Amino acid sequence: MDVLEEDLNYIVNYKLPYENLKNCKVLVTGATGLIGVSLIRALLSIGNIEIIAFVRDEEKFKTIFKNNINIKIVVGDISKDFVINYKIDYIFHCASITNSKLMIEKPVETILTSVDGTKNVLNLAKEKKVKSFVYVSSMEIYGSFDQKSKDITEKDLGYIDPLKVRSDYPESKRLCENLCIAYLNEYNVPVKIARLAQTFGAGILPWESRIFSQLAKSVINNENIILHSTGLSEGNYCYIRDCITGLLTILLLGKNGEAYNVSNPANHTTILDMANMVANKIAKGKIKVTFDIPSDNIYGYANETKMKLNSNKLMLLGWKPEISLEESYIRMIEYMTNVKFKDKK
Repeated sequence: MDVLEEDLNYIVNYKLPYENLKNCKVLVTGATGLIGVSLIRALLSIGNIEIIAFVRDEEKFKTIFKNNINIKIVVGDISKDFVINYKIDYIFHCASITNSKLMIEKPVETILTSVDGTKNVLNLAKEKKVKSFVYVSSMEIYGSFDQKSKDITEKDLGYIDPLKVRSDYPESKRLCENLCIAYLNEYNVPVKIARLAQTFGAGILPWESRIFSQLAKSVINNENIILHSTGLSEGNYCYIRDCITGLLTILLLGKNGEAYNVSNPANHTTILDMANMVANKIAKGKIKVTFDIPSDNIYGYANETKMKLNSNKLMLLGWKPEISLEESYIRMIEYMTNVKFKDKK
């Protein structure tokens, strides 16, 4: 059994009231992104669930799922008006621009994809009278904290500079969260909010370009790790199967109008320390960490921040993250090697 299959079996056997999802229709937006794809894989494994996948690129989606009879595909731009004629019982709204470089190059599209897209999906949820709606938000909504490694709960909030173009993503996610609350209060849409740490693991996609993928490819290709920042920003991470059980917990057990951090506190570290861990422990010292820091933020990295996400609120619902940061890389690299990521830089 490969690592992805092991992870899916773990999710299937996770103690949640999956019977509530049986014979229901679940809409997943952003269905070619890592979270959307991973949710669909999990729902297919749970079984007896009809999935509606909202995508912009149908061919890209079919490279992953082929022509699965349990998936109906809706093709469109989430930020434009669209019609879905199917009955819908549950929604995971994952659609968002997550590529940091695109956030710099296409800031208007980044904002409108978030805000107009979320408005459109909330209107759909209102029309279909869904049973539960999870808005997939981000730890970036917290902004920056200057003090040393602050433990962040859902009630805390840091600083975001609205005059910086890279603030397009966290500012729009903040507005989307408030839009969700507005729809709950005005139209009784049963929305919950999931604030995700950076999530990765077995099942990542061939076109993935974020830091975890870059580090893993350095190991696979036996190349030195190149950091384009000082690496001193503190990161919060979660293995993908732990994230998916967290999202399913929020969907089925979460309280309407509440936000939940989805992060493994044990996996909190700086980017530099994570890179050194990968070079020394995963690659056994065969590669090293180097720096190439541009004068401008051409890669679109978020501002350096010091915070540690607190996931106690989600854990009170019975969720518990299991996979360490080191094991996350081991499992992800095993998966990537098996599906021949070696030549996909």
